[in-house]
Amino acid sequence: MSEKTETEEKSKVSGVNAVRKIASEIMNEVNKVIVGKNQLLEDIFIALMAEGHILLEGVPGVAKTYMAKTFAQTLGCTFKRIQFTPDLLPSDILGTYVFDQKTSEFSFREGPVFANIVLADEINRAPPKTQSALLEAMQERQVTVEGVTHVLPKPFMVLATQNPIEQEGTYPLPEAQVDRFLFKLNVDYPTDDEEVEILKRKTGANSENVKTSASPKILEKMQKIVHGVYISPEIMEYIRDIVIRSRRNPQVLLGGSPRASIVLMDGAKARAALNGRDYVIPDDIKSVVQQGLNHRMILRPEAELEGVSVNRIIASIVGELKIPV
Repeated sequence: MSEKTETEEKSKVSGVNAVRKIASEIMNEVNKVIVGKNQLLEDIFIALMAEGHILLEGVPGVAKTYMAKTFAQTLGCTFKRIQFTPDLLPSDILGTYVFDQKTSEFSFREGPVFANIVLADEINRAPPKTQSALLEAMQERQVTVEGVTHVLPKPFMVLATQNPIEQEGTYPLPEAQVDRFLFKLNVDYPTDDEEVEILKRKTGANSENVKTSASPKILEKMQKIVHGVYISPEIMEYIRDIVIRSRRNPQVLLGGSPRASIVLMDGAKARAALNGRDYVIPDDIKSVVQQGLNHRMILRPEAELEGVSVNRIIASIVGELKIPV
C-alpha cells in the first residue's frame, strides 16, 4: 500500500462502521486459506484492537503458525517468528550491540521482537530468564538493552503458543507472565468436514493469495476508535461483580485481579466496535469473559480432584448475575 493510498484510507477510518468494514474484509481474506477458525480469528482481532496479546494453546499441526502469518499478511504488518528453545538467550529475542569495524562504534542490531506481529512459538520451552525478556516488551511496548530504551513498532502484538500435552523439557509460564496475555485461546482439531476442506484448499490456495486489507497506520487509527467506545457505569459494575465473584468463589484459590476487569472492558469495547456499535452491551462482556478469565483463575486442589473446571465456574458466575439493562 503506497503512502498516498494509506493516507487516503486512514482518513476514511472515522468511526465504528469503518472498523466493522475493515475487520470484515480482513476476516474474509484470512478465511480464504484458514478453515474453521472464525471465532478464534475474531478473538485474535479483538485482542489486537484492544492492544493486547494472545496465548494460543493447542497440539502441533493445527495451523497456529500458519494462521498467525496469514493474519499478519492480511493486516499489512511485519511478522517475525521466534522458535523458543532451552538454549535461547534474551539477546536472541531483543537484539544486541555489535561492533562495526568501519566506524569503530557499537550499533544496535534489532532482534525479532521488532515487528508488528511476533509469534513466540512454544514459549514454555525457553527458561524463565528468556521468557521474562518478553515482559517489558509486552507491557511497555519497548525494550531496554545496555541501558538504552528502544521503542517497538506500532501496533505490536505477541502471539505465543504452547503445547498442552508435551511437558517434558518445558518451563511453565509464571503467573506474572501469563497475566500479561489479554486472552488465552484453545486451538482445537478441525471437524470432519473442515479436515476435508483443508485438504481441498491445500491443493491450490496458499497465503500468497491473501490480499492486504489494512496497514499499521490504519490499525492504529482503529485502536483509537475502539478506545473511545462508550461503556456505561452499569456495565462497569457488571464487570466488577464478575471479577469479584471469581475471587470469592470457594473453589477458587486465586481469582481475577483488577487487570482482569480492565481486560474485560477493553475486550468488550473492541467487540462492540467490530459489530459497528460505539457502545458496549452485556453480550460483549459475555463473549469475552471466558477468554479473559480462564488463565487468571487458579482452582483449589480439592476442586481440581473433583473435576471442576475454570470455564464451568466462569459460566456459573455469569449465569447467576443479573444482566444490566
